[in-house]
Amino acid sequence: MKILYMGNSFKYETEAVLKLFFPLERFEFAFDEAPLYDTDCAVIALGEELSVEVCLNGTRVRKASPLKGGDNELELCRMLFSALSGITGIVPDWGCLTGIRPVKKINALLAKGLSYEEIAGHLGEKYFLRENKALLSYRTALTQKNALDTLSPKSYSLYVGIPFCTTRCSYCSFVSHTISSKGARELIPRYVEMLCREIADTGSIMRNSGRVLDTVYIGGGTPTAISAHQLDAVMSAIERHFDLSSMREYSVEAGRADTIDRDKLSVIKNHGATRISINPQSLNDEVLKNIGRAHTAGEFMEAFALARSMGFDNINTDTIAGLPGDDYDSFCATIEGLIALSPENITVHTLTVKRSASLFAGASREDFARDGDVSRMVDGAGSRLLKAGYSPYYLYRQKNTIGNLENTGFCKPGRESLYNIYIMEECQDIIACGAGGSTKLTDPETGKITRYFNYKYPYEYISRYDKMVEYKKLLVDSE
Repeated sequence: MKILYMGNSFKYETEAVLKLFFPLERFEFAFDEAPLYDTDCAVIALGEELSVEVCLNGTRVRKASPLKGGDNELELCRMLFSALSGITGIVPDWGCLTGIRPVKKINALLAKGLSYEEIAGHLGEKYFLRENKALLSYRTALTQKNALDTLSPKSYSLYVGIPFCTTRCSYCSFVSHTISSKGARELIPRYVEMLCREIADTGSIMRNSGRVLDTVYIGGGTPTAISAHQLDAVMSAIERHFDLSSMREYSVEAGRADTIDRDKLSVIKNHGATRISINPQSLNDEVLKNIGRAHTAGEFMEAFALARSMGFDNINTDTIAGLPGDDYDSFCATIEGLIALSPENITVHTLTVKRSASLFAGASREDFARDGDVSRMVDGAGSRLLKAGYSPYYLYRQKNTIGNLENTGFCKPGRESLYNIYIMEECQDIIACGAGGSTKLTDPETGKITRYFNYKYPYEYISRYDKMVEYKKLLVDSE
């Protein structure tokens, strides 16, 4: 599909709107060329008026508006959304509101003293946001309030990345290595050694910064894919080189049931972790087989029971709506099964279409036209969780998510994850160690965020370590 811009270059936001309707489409972009209406195309024009013209499968729709001296880019996005909705029959619940963090908009409006009715009306008029998503965002903002109110401006969080998994899930596009490969097995010991070195170097810098460590999050990949001895080395390095005395939360992604055993859980427990994730994604064995998970629902149940028996009293469980072979009844059965286990957190993700993931190789938009079914799954999960006493506490959206839907973490009262809230609301510095880690420094006065990136791939992380960590010395100077 060709996208032609006339008199403007508003590519970023308009492409995001196009992706709401065509998540797998490859667009061809051009500027100030004569349009050809005999092929699928969209013409986005800023001249004496604002106009959008969409041609798709022989149908042509045009929208136009006079120049108003306001946000021309937003107005073009609104017209593009209306034209695409009319021509496709698809009307996403989030409207033309793009961006990862919609709750930030809610929090900003709450800070101005607006009521829920005023907020919902404003976002509905401006972005065509439907009330169900406005209410979900509002509820999320209310749950976050205590975590945001108790945030110290001198605090920071530490992220530690372990980018290895036992197998690669078919929907995954993360940079991670399967430990079954010879290369990964040879790489892991050296990676753990260099990760511990970075933890030590970073801990030394942060001790001199006058900052207080608030939360720790060990993610991946699947951190428990490495051995208990290697995990102990990483967590020991954190313990040695960071002052944990003021830490309020320590999370470890135990992740997949096939990586969990008593020895690894003992390491996690003995090092003071207060929260773990054990993620089934589905309790339907056929669905698990379809996505390449090397465990069954029964094995997840066993891992969860083992963690409970060892005293873990803050457990998150992840699910994904829209997995191949799943349907509304099956997904709701997964949610009901998790509610029966009574974990402190249940996170409801929506399947995101990533071209680099094997599941979507060669796929077309017709292969993922189940937006309505997936929306029912997400809404059904939310209503069941609310009825069971869970509240939404963090929410984010990704490009190319089926149905333009969201990922939402639900929690029991008072059991929200601080780290998840702070990273989504971008209100606290995140200091990252490990391959693929992203350090974010937030200016509390301007809101400006400065990012520093570690190398994505473990072999680069190891071989170019000294060059990679040059930015670490800036951490103290930037405060």
